[in-house]
Amino acid sequence: MKLLTLAAVAALSASMFAGAALADGRVAAALEAPVAAKTKIVAGGAVFVCDGAECVATSAPSRAITAASCKALAKEVGRVAAFGGETKSLDADDLTRCNVSAKAGVSQTAAN
Repeated sequence: MKLLTLAAVAALSASMFAGAALADGRVAAALEAPVAAKTKIVAGGAVFVCDGAECVATSAPSRAITAASCKALAKEVGRVAAFGGETKSLDADDLTRCNVSAKAGVSQTAAN
């Protein structure tokens, strides 16, 4: 019984530390216009893989879900319609700040 209790405590501790290290984990951005080709972009300490009208970082720190990170991504791929992770998403005001310096004219021909 002591071994079972010890194993449970160890598992709980490991999951708490892993959760703190990865925080939100996956972060996704929905783009207003698709990218012309699959590409990787670093923003907010996360590596986003952009393909079509979506950019995804599968292992991102919690600091990646900020208007500044979204803005860095938007500078490379254009306007962002939604940005967030499993526990947090940017609100309308943050998305407005994000899109202030969005790259203009990205992939408009890809949609045609």
